[in-house]
Amino acid sequence: MTIFSRIIAGEIPSYKCAENDKFYAFLDINPLAKGHTLVVPKHEVDYIFDELAEMTVFAKKVALAIGKAFPCRKVGMAVLGLEVNHAHIHLVPLQNEGDMDFRKDKLQLTAEEMQQIADRIAEKFAE
Repeated sequence: MTIFSRIIAGEIPSYKCAENDKFYAFLDINPLAKGHTLVVPKHEVDYIFDELAEMTVFAKKVALAIGKAFPCRKVGMAVLGLEVNHAHIHLVPLQNEGDMDFRKDKLQLTAEEMQQIADRIAEKFAE
């Protein structure tokens, strides 16, 4: 069972932003920017292209909510997938291309700040 499956099952806490019957979106615990969100399928699948079409449609709705919650020039999308063997999409609010550099220092946010961010995205997702 992957860490993402354990998050979806509620065994590990997360900052949920959105979900439907097939996908779950939650804040990255090491964010590049406020609003950095992960989108994952609820069932374990490692290869992103096995879920790409439906996952992208859901991710688009999450990205629109992120953009409303955190005004930015664009919401960037990245698929890396080497650190967890569970397909996932990173959605990151961008002001410039450097905001998508995964080598840069991550934000250090409190649990309260993380919850506020997740709540803002969830509110916009529900609209």
